Amino acid sequence: MDAATLNSLHVPITEFGVNSGIHAFMNSAWAWPAMESLHFLGLSLLMGTVGIFDLRMLGLARSISMAALHKLVPWGVAGYCVNVSSGFLFFVSDPTQYLYNPAFQLKVLCMFIAGVNMVVFYLTTAKQIKASDAGDFAPLNARIIAAISLAAWSSVIVFGRLITFHRPPDHWCFWCT
Repeated sequence: MDAATLNSLHVPITEFGVNSGIHAFMNSAWAWPAMESLHFLGLSLLMGTVGIFDLRMLGLARSISMAALHKLVPWGVAGYCVNVSSGFLFFVSDPTQYLYNPAFQLKVLCMFIAGVNMVVFYLTTAKQIKASDAGDFAPLNARIIAAISLAAWSSVIVFGRLITFHRPPDHWCFWCT
């Protein structure tokens, strides 16, 4: 893909946003603040469940079983779905604010890392964690997975916040040119 193509990726996304009504909706008086509030609630659900589960796998609150905390993870998944939905609306309503923004690109990279890490957890470690009792230590591989998860999701938060501080022009992206 050449630089001109990369620098024009926002055009079809913008057209979709305008033609679908998402752009008009998100630029109404209350939509953006309402979606920001939903995005924050989704983030709170995600970090309040997955984050606490990760901390338990790292050894905190050993009096609570990891299996019991794992039962809260579906709430984190619900929060993630809320964030993906509201994030999609943000992205489609103003793709140039996001597409060429290194903070957004790093946020997406960290979300990808968190997703791969989750798949690794469920393929390698989840059964052992679910079978553990309160007071048990998580195995080393589970602790590594938990540390990666916390680092990735914390980075998603930081880079997400940094998006608003860096609004590059449409043509900016030093690795796109």
